[in-house]
Amino acid sequence: ELRETMTFFMEDTMTGRERWLAVLERRTPDRVPMDYWGTEEATSNLCRHLGCDFEEACRRLHIDVPLTVSGRYIGPPIPENTDIFGIRRKCVQYGSGVYWEAENAPLADFSSVDEIEANYAWPKAEWWDYSHLREAIRGHDGRIIRGGGSEPMLVYKCLRGEEQAFMDLLINPEIVQYALGKLFELAYQDTLRIFESIPGAVSITYVAEDLGGQDGLMYSPDQIHTFLFPGMKRMMDLTRQHGSHVFTHTDGAVRAIIPDLIALGMEVLNPIQWPCAGMERGGLKRDFGDKIIFHGAVDNQHVLPFGTVEEVRDEVIENLGSLGAGGGYILAPCHNIQPLTPPENIVALYETGYEHGW
Repeated sequence: ELRETMTFFMEDTMTGRERWLAVLERRTPDRVPMDYWGTEEATSNLCRHLGCDFEEACRRLHIDVPLTVSGRYIGPPIPENTDIFGIRRKCVQYGSGVYWEAENAPLADFSSVDEIEANYAWPKAEWWDYSHLREAIRGHDGRIIRGGGSEPMLVYKCLRGEEQAFMDLLINPEIVQYALGKLFELAYQDTLRIFESIPGAVSITYVAEDLGGQDGLMYSPDQIHTFLFPGMKRMMDLTRQHGSHVFTHTDGAVRAIIPDLIALGMEVLNPIQWPCAGMERGGLKRDFGDKIIFHGAVDNQHVLPFGTVEEVRDEVIENLGSLGAGGGYILAPCHNIQPLTPPENIVALYETGYEHGW
C-alpha cells in the first residue's frame, strides 16, 4: 500500500529524451532514465504477461527506450537468411533461447589480401538510402534518437570463422588490418550519411567492440591498440563532431582497458557486467564516475533469470545507490534479457527503478 501511495505522487516532469540528455550532459534529471534490452522471446513473454504491446509496456513501466534509426537497404538482392557480407545464418535453439548463428565464413579459405581482393566483393555505402529518416523521426520528439556506429571485429569473426579470426591477429595481421579497414570505412560512411540526413537529431551513437571475457580481456592491450583503436577513434571523433554521444558497448571484464577507452573518447560504458573480474560497481564509480556515464548493470546472468522478485529489487536499489550516486547512471539490464527470465522479474526491475530513481 505504501508503494502504491508513493507512486501515486510521482509524476514525470521530463520526456525520455530530456531525461537521457540531462544525464549525458551531467545535469540532474527528474529521475534516472531506464532503458530496455531483451530478446524477442523475452519481450513477447513480458507483453503477454502485461496483456499489451511493447509500446504500452514501456509506457506502463516508464521505460525510456531510444528510437533507433538506420539506412534502408536498396542494394543488390540478398539470398534468404544471408546478410550483406554473404554470411548465412541459421536458427539455433539453445534451450533457453533462440539465436541466429553464422553457418559459413565467406573469407575463411583466403590466405592473403590479394586473394580476398580478387574474389570477394565488399558492400558499398551506396547500397543504402537515408531519405526516409526525416519522416521516421517525425512525432518522436520525446524519445532520444540512436543512430550509426560500428562493431567490425564482430563481423570479422563471422567472415573468417571465430578461431581463424583470433589466430589472424598473430599470423595474418595484414588481413586483419585490411578487412577491419573495409568494415570501419563502411560504418563511417553509414554513420556520416545518417548525421547528414537528420542534422542534430541523433544523440547516441554505438561505437562498440566486445573486448572482455568473464575473467579478463579477450585480446592483448597491444592488439586492441593496434587493430581496433584507430578505427574506433575515427568513429568517436565523427560522432562527437556531429553532437552525438559516444555509447561504447563492451562485454565482460574490461577494467584494464577502461582508461584507454576514456582517452579515446568514450562517454557511456555499457553493459557493466559487475560479476566479472574487476568490474565491481563501487570501484568503477570511484575511479571513473567523474569521466563516464554508466549504462546497464542489472545482472543478467544470475539475478534477473534466477533470482526472486525481492532479489531483483535489491539489485536495482544497489545499482542506483552505487553507480547512480551523484548522477551519471542509466538503469538497464546488463545485455539482453533472456527468455527464461520470469516476466515478474522484469516488471520488478522497472517498478523498482521508477520507485527509487527519483
